[in-house]
Amino acid sequence: MKKKSFKTGMEAVDTGNERGLLVFLALTSLVCGAAVMIIEVLGSRVIGPFFGASLYVWTSLITVTLVALASGYWSGGILSDRCSRPRSWLFGIIALAGCSILLIPVLKAPAIKLALPLGLRIGSLASSGMLFGPSLLLLGMVSPFIIRIAALEMASIGRTVGLFSSISTAGSFIGTVGTGFVLIAYFPIDRIFIVVGGVLLLVSACYALLYRRSGLLLPLLILPFLVPVSGGPKSKLLPNGTTLSRVFFKESFYGNIQVHEYASDKINLRELVVDATIQGGTDTINRQSIHSYTYFQQFIPRIINPLGKDCLVVGLGPGVIPVWYEQQGVRTDVVDIDPVVFDVARRFFGFAVSGETYAEDARYFLSRPGKQYDYIILDVFNGDNTPFHVLSKEALHTVKQRLKPGGVLGINIFAAIRGETYMTASVVRTLKEVFKTVDIFPGFTTSDPSGIGNLELFAHDRQPVVIRPDQLAHFQVHPLVANVRTLMLEKFEFPEQTPSMVLTDSYNPIDFFDVRTKEYSRRRTLEFSDIDFLLG
Repeated sequence: MKKKSFKTGMEAVDTGNERGLLVFLALTSLVCGAAVMIIEVLGSRVIGPFFGASLYVWTSLITVTLVALASGYWSGGILSDRCSRPRSWLFGIIALAGCSILLIPVLKAPAIKLALPLGLRIGSLASSGMLFGPSLLLLGMVSPFIIRIAALEMASIGRTVGLFSSISTAGSFIGTVGTGFVLIAYFPIDRIFIVVGGVLLLVSACYALLYRRSGLLLPLLILPFLVPVSGGPKSKLLPNGTTLSRVFFKESFYGNIQVHEYASDKINLRELVVDATIQGGTDTINRQSIHSYTYFQQFIPRIINPLGKDCLVVGLGPGVIPVWYEQQGVRTDVVDIDPVVFDVARRFFGFAVSGETYAEDARYFLSRPGKQYDYIILDVFNGDNTPFHVLSKEALHTVKQRLKPGGVLGINIFAAIRGETYMTASVVRTLKEVFKTVDIFPGFTTSDPSGIGNLELFAHDRQPVVIRPDQLAHFQVHPLVANVRTLMLEKFEFPEQTPSMVLTDSYNPIDFFDVRTKEYSRRRTLEFSDIDFLLG
């Protein structure tokens, strides 16, 4: 027996299926609420590698999410009032949302390529809007439809709104926690999008099958199996005759990790790439570093404190620096937040030390009482950013407590010595609040028009040391960076009136004031890397 809802022209529902429909709507609300937060959390892992894991990326994602949901609520409310078959419209919208989520892995590369020239702020906002805006808008339309449908079957509109709003919020909670604590750790990002899109299609198909007695949407369940998943080895012949190969690809809990190899008659190089940023590399024949910053962090602390016996390297990368210290007879411990990086360094770069290895956050490790070291090398990057929480005055005090008397702290940052120097000068000023001596060595020629590159900072409580050519002569350097010995002879000092501030835990606006430097870093990465490989 059929009954008509009190709204004229509305879809009829079997009397015996009313409760089942409400349960199904509750499940739908839960799933859609989870999908919204899964998309938002995963969004940072999609665009973050190319626009930095910065304030601007998260601002863009949150902005797009709020605008898309608000637009969805508004348009969904209007449409649900005007249509005579709201249930069919609802699950059709959910099916469209599922299809739009399935398109994210497909459209990721062209959307990011299109947005990259727009810069860090506009580019992150544009790519977020293109990739995640459509699906979030469609998911925003779900709540008005569900409340409209449920209100026809329930006596109280207030209770209906409260119930389904709480169910949707519970779904968002599950999606946020599940993605952050589980999904990202164990599954590739593209595959998660495919599963989420497939689940939404399944919900729509189940409704059509159970309540419309129609299998019309069942063919859509094939779509998730047709979406290509990124990753895996690739190879490409570059215009100069060099063969570029991707020999490793993995989405870890903390980032996208790749290993690229360049092979030709003249060179055989291997580079570690984390979140589309080159984190170091070696010659595959002699395993020497092909990046100048490593030599600064090896040679200069050793010259300042030639009798040191213990070293701590914070931020592993390919493992070149700790291996060098071990070769000098210095027992070296290593801290890195990502355990996958340890595995990659051992497998592809010959990393091995006699000391301990710790898969922990740098600040958390250094803040605990523990062993003191003659050298601490801080080479920590989150994409192209040095995390602000390791460069505050409070953080540097914890580092100093882990140094032996006369110990040396070496820091590698990507920074500017001309133009936008506020944050660079602030890092130096903060170091001088904690240490007696702070030496600055640009890892590039000071005549470089950009004035931006790797900057090597050395802080200690000894007297200043002047580096002499004879002190560097016995250290081996790869031919690709043969000028590094000359660079080590040139210290840099900011003019006395250079604007700066002391960075603290409560106020550390590196992300905001360092935009030009980060945009330059991204441009340079794309100049020296193949974007198709970086995109996976």
